[in-house]
Amino acid sequence: MKKLLLLASVLMLSFAMNAQEDVTKFLGIPVDGTKSEMIDKLLAKGFTRTEYDRETLEGEFNGEPVSIIIQTVNNKVWRIIVSQHAMVDETAIRIRYNNLCDQFANNPNYYSLTPVEEYYIPEGEDIAYEMAVKNKSYQSIFFQTNLMTVLEKAKEILSSKYSKALLANPTEDVQKELSDLTYDLLVKKAVWFTIQKSYGEYHLGIFYENGYNKADGSDL
Repeated sequence: MKKLLLLASVLMLSFAMNAQEDVTKFLGIPVDGTKSEMIDKLLAKGFTRTEYDRETLEGEFNGEPVSIIIQTVNNKVWRIIVSQHAMVDETAIRIRYNNLCDQFANNPNYYSLTPVEEYYIPEGEDIAYEMAVKNKSYQSIFFQTNLMTVLEKAKEILSSKYSKALLANPTEDVQKELSDLTYDLLVKKAVWFTIQKSYGEYHLGIFYENGYNKADGSDL
């Protein structure tokens, strides 16, 4: 029994170490490490510091001028916020949002649990009304990973508890545990974007998140 518990602990530790290497990336840079390290790497990519805030960067991303904000937890980077500078009207933001949905959907590095068609903003929809009156948030979420790869990782973790035969033909309880773990691993590498409004105009914000570094309440 002790050997089994030791083996399970080693497997979990090995997975945790590998998971930290397999994190969300922004421009090929892992969303990890300290803020100063991330700033240096982004400066090397051509971004520059802003005059008003030395920790906010500016540059071009996906053909648009943007600001880059780095968020940390316990001095470890967990989120990169990419905020477009250009403020546009409803018609333009609908086009930009739908185009970005297409770009993510057509990028083989991303996976979505939701059909991209459900993310599109239909022509004629009153965005201002939906946001102000119905409190609607326009958000699309993708995962920087492949579903089958994540499923195999989940099975590897659970192999310390269940046999290969049971994982290949799981019971209802095991299937739920496998599904929950797969989803948890997916959201660790989330990239999502949303419409943000200011003074009657709109722009897009894109968020690259490393869920392994996200606050989990352990500091409370």
